[in-house]
Amino acid sequence: MSLRGMLSPYALNCKSAVAVAGASVRSFCSSYPNPDPFVIPDEPTSDHYDGLVNSVGRDGDFDALHRLLNKRIKDGCFNTARTFRFLDESSLPVLDELLCTVARLDAGITRKNAFDSLISRLCRIRHVDSAMRVVAAMLLDDAREVNAVTLHPIVNQLTRMKEFDRAWRLVEEARRMGVQPDLTVYNYFLTAHAAGGDISETIKMLERMDEEGMGADTRTYDAMVLAACRAGRPEGALALIRGMVDEGIPAMYSTHVHVINALLRQGHNSEAIEFVRAFSGRDDKLDSENFGILAYKFIKRKQFVEAKLVMETMESRDLRIGDKLKSLYDKIRKTGEGNK
Repeated sequence: MSLRGMLSPYALNCKSAVAVAGASVRSFCSSYPNPDPFVIPDEPTSDHYDGLVNSVGRDGDFDALHRLLNKRIKDGCFNTARTFRFLDESSLPVLDELLCTVARLDAGITRKNAFDSLISRLCRIRHVDSAMRVVAAMLLDDAREVNAVTLHPIVNQLTRMKEFDRAWRLVEEARRMGVQPDLTVYNYFLTAHAAGGDISETIKMLERMDEEGMGADTRTYDAMVLAACRAGRPEGALALIRGMVDEGIPAMYSTHVHVINALLRQGHNSEAIEFVRAFSGRDDKLDSENFGILAYKFIKRKQFVEAKLVMETMESRDLRIGDKLKSLYDKIRKTGEGNK
């Protein structure tokens, strides 16, 4: 079954924009007037356009929405994760009209960027089926606009929900239509298995990635470290990080957090402190994050002596201390808990 066939329940809704996407949509909908009532600064930003888009979206003014979505790309202001924030559970009934509006945008990057942003928003509010409807609209309008990036939010959400079979069906149907999955798609599967501490499935996923020549990036390594940590094997995670250092592969901030959490869960407090110290001195922002997380964890565990040691290190190195952490530490100092 083709991806069109898989999505046919949505495409067959004759009252929806999906059924009239493409040339039929453009001939059906009348052209909008040119007058633009919006105040657009000489150097607009994506944030400015997002505010306007959400305002007219909440008002149901699709004429204005169409003009704004077209104009923002001409001004170099691409859509963001906040562009369709007006769309939520209560406003989903307007999706058909919204699809019609987006389908009539200027062909190419303007329309594709809007479609991709809309898919991302729908997945963010966990409406995967509605996101599939958007893919169906794209296929009927111009299948060339569907690529791996289009599928990223859907695969991400499905794997987070542990609906792996459904996610793979989507990937395989897309592949049959000429849409090849990229490394990011595979990383979503890998990370989902890793987050569950499923070493077996994580290894199978890595083998599949290797067979298909996917290679690896920092997110791939992050997932491998996460898998080892969730499986209670921080020593394996440390070995992976040492390998990354040897190969010159930078670790994500979250990769360090995985190891810190794993060591603390097993009561290896001194090892956690030593781990953070070993990677310090290269990036002040990373140091602030790592030492800050470590101090916060110690405070929450009421391990005030360790927390005081970490906080003193942060102060001596003039590292940024967040307001919340500073407030907690001030309470410790007032009570003298860290001196016990």
